Amino acid sequence: MTSFRLRRPARLALTAVCLAMGAVTMSACSPLIEERGYIFDPADLDQLQSGSSKEQVRSVMGSPSTVSTVDGEAWYYISSKFETVAFYAPEEVERSVAAVYFDKTDVVQQVAYYGLEDGQIVNFVDRKTPTRGKELTILGQLFGNLGRFNNQSSGIPSVGTGNPTNRR
Repeated sequence: MTSFRLRRPARLALTAVCLAMGAVTMSACSPLIEERGYIFDPADLDQLQSGSSKEQVRSVMGSPSTVSTVDGEAWYYISSKFETVAFYAPEEVERSVAAVYFDKTDVVQQVAYYGLEDGQIVNFVDRKTPTRGKELTILGQLFGNLGRFNNQSSGIPSVGTGNPTNRR
């Protein structure tokens, strides 16, 4: 029986290939971080004080991500950080919302800061119609009708039977 031994250069090359493959495999599992939305500097929020005008807010912060639907009395600057690991769906790990509230004369009344823990998930459209009754599995649907085909108890005549008075 012969023993299989690699020479030193071949062993080094094989070790390098194994280490490279391991590094590629491990890097595929590292999360991909993605920033979305308006990324603002907290120092910009410090510049906004009560009594600032909408134009001053626009010059410091820029255009808002969204405006409140009632009279435009609040501007929101929204930023999110998403993390994607391997082939899984992206998951939001951080959210920052700067809300600038205005009064009726378009002067800053309050500046508020909200995070991910302050939000609520609202599902506006879930694309599912609620049904009443019990939900059956595929096996329950297939085998649920076994034993239900009894013609005498259903009152439905079988094929070939009918009113005996009409027979000739």
